[in-house]
Amino acid sequence: MNSLRIRLIIGMMTAALVGIICMQIYWIGWNIRLNEEQFDKNVYTILNRVAEKIEYYEDIASLENLKRGLFSTPSAQSARPVAHREHADSLSKNSNLIDLTRSFEGNATLWEYMKVNQLIAPPPLTERIPLDLLKEALREELSNRGIETPYQYGVYSKTHSSFVIMNGHYVVIDNTPHITVKGFNSLYNSPYRVSLFSKDIEPPGYLAIYFPDRTRLVFGPIWKSLLLSLAFTGIILFCFWYTIQVIYRQKKVSEMKTDFINNMTHEFKTPIATISLAADSILNPMVVREPEKIARLVDIIRQENRRMNSQVERVLQIAQIDRNEVQLHIAEVNMHHLIQQAVANFSLQIEKRDGTLQLDLQASTPVVKGDATHLASVIHNLLDNANKYSPERPQIAVRTRNTSKGLAIAVEDKGVGISKEARKYIFDKFYRVHTGNLHDVKGFGLGLSYVKAIVEAHKGTVEVRSEVGKGSTFTITLPTA
Repeated sequence: MNSLRIRLIIGMMTAALVGIICMQIYWIGWNIRLNEEQFDKNVYTILNRVAEKIEYYEDIASLENLKRGLFSTPSAQSARPVAHREHADSLSKNSNLIDLTRSFEGNATLWEYMKVNQLIAPPPLTERIPLDLLKEALREELSNRGIETPYQYGVYSKTHSSFVIMNGHYVVIDNTPHITVKGFNSLYNSPYRVSLFSKDIEPPGYLAIYFPDRTRLVFGPIWKSLLLSLAFTGIILFCFWYTIQVIYRQKKVSEMKTDFINNMTHEFKTPIATISLAADSILNPMVVREPEKIARLVDIIRQENRRMNSQVERVLQIAQIDRNEVQLHIAEVNMHHLIQQAVANFSLQIEKRDGTLQLDLQASTPVVKGDATHLASVIHNLLDNANKYSPERPQIAVRTRNTSKGLAIAVEDKGVGISKEARKYIFDKFYRVHTGNLHDVKGFGLGLSYVKAIVEAHKGTVEVRSEVGKGSTFTITLPTA
């Protein structure tokens, strides 16, 4: 039930997190699209206003030319001077157009004839568009809209099927190339273009503009929001990952605690039952008369009591290690002598199971500085672990050799082996490879945790190599004296 609840909670948290991320992505995409639409709208408004200014300027220039008598004969209608910069000042002076219109009220016929002739046989675009006016109008309109970025612009002529003005230069004059300007391809492909002189029978061309840094302009206003959104999303992901890790860690601790309690109950139940049975037997009137039986029962009580005390000592040792209260009595220790003694004490258990215990002590420098009692317990725990996880007829080997890091001691067995997943946790307190409700492998899961703590207290390292079904090898490395 607990596992089901955990999975349900994780599923709900995952769904909520995915929903938040999807909303963030949608919001960012919506902002980008909104910025693109606003930018496109501003650019088209700028181009339309520039085109209107150019047409407005042409009307002003035509009125002034009419005032000067430049259109006195029909043949002169087709002659147009190249525009001059001083006419651009009249763009912002609407009163000039009103005054000129009033002064030509009697010449309406000439004005109409001039406009009709302009529609039928318009001059080339290079004569109708002053360079200074086009450049200044674009700069002013872009500045008014807050677009401060490099750009390229050009005027395309349908007659020449090419750009005739680019970036403030005439590219084609009198049907011949004048200069070469970079940016043709960009302007040809630019979506920003508006028709020029749309009042003509057919617009003679269009004005185009291209922004090399368009992406930066579109993303610029939302960069801070985007970065903050990514940062907060990253924090949420980290917290989610950390929460999941904590949940699984707590679940594993709970399982290990339950397993520890079960094993402790099993380990203590047997000697307690044995002691109770022996004590009851001593009180039996028939046994009281036989001193030999009493001595044997007392010996059993002592052995079981020693066994329980040993288990309690292991738990207390781990508690001391956790509180950093372990005191090491450092001295020079010959590990070969210590290993041989441990093997001699342990060999009886191996012989009972019809197994073998092999020694291969090749280290030329077996002396280390450490606590002999704790180091002996380390060797004993490794031998005990190898014996417990060897199903039948254990084959155990203890090898030593010198390395660049010091003395390496390897305890090898041909037992059940350890899976890759279990190897991550075998040095954790109370962790034991699960065997269901069976207690064929006794212990509290403290042996390897104790080994690692003691070895690290001696500035050493412990490693494990294992393969399921083929056995395991635990190697501890201690600095030599």
